[in-house]
Amino acid sequence: MESKLRELLAELERQGKEIDARETDRAKKMLNLDPETAQLVSLLVRSSGARRVLEVGTSNGYSTIWLASAAAETGGQVISLDRSAEKQAMARKNLLRAGLADHVALILGEATELVRGLAGPFDFVFFDGDRVTAPEQLELLVPKLATCALIAADNAISHPDEIRGYLNAIAGAEGFMHMVLPVGKGLSLAYRGARPAAA
Repeated sequence: MESKLRELLAELERQGKEIDARETDRAKKMLNLDPETAQLVSLLVRSSGARRVLEVGTSNGYSTIWLASAAAETGGQVISLDRSAEKQAMARKNLLRAGLADHVALILGEATELVRGLAGPFDFVFFDGDRVTAPEQLELLVPKLATCALIAADNAISHPDEIRGYLNAIAGAEGFMHMVLPVGKGLSLAYRGARPAAA
């Protein structure tokens, strides 16, 4: 990753922490990924060669930049969903600064409705939005996944009550291997591979 991009990410990380520290309205907080989680998610996109990446929860674009930098290497694109027009505008500005806007489609609206209307297949999905509605979004997305797909979700350890429904859903999803990694606030990671051909 280029030094200028790393400097921008460090700047956004600092700004996010400052905003979160002073802002009392949760909807206006940035709630960015921890840097190690962002780096791991980016590494997973790169190493898997994912080309169709879906992010649920854009915020100011911090995690989107990490995903887009990986997608730029794989020749892919990120579709990122958020319900805040203000945050989406911030994300668009930051993606332009990063030189990665061409690798991202920003879509505004409620995630569940947007997911319902999206066409697959997706080979990498990252949940970092509303944890309570994530199980419904997961159910809608499973038929739209590529044969081999990775699904990640943040806050798997930090918000156990809110994310319990999602973790139960992904743990019970047919054909997926699932684990929670103690990285950052906890990263849920699930993988579905190609089924072996019948003998």
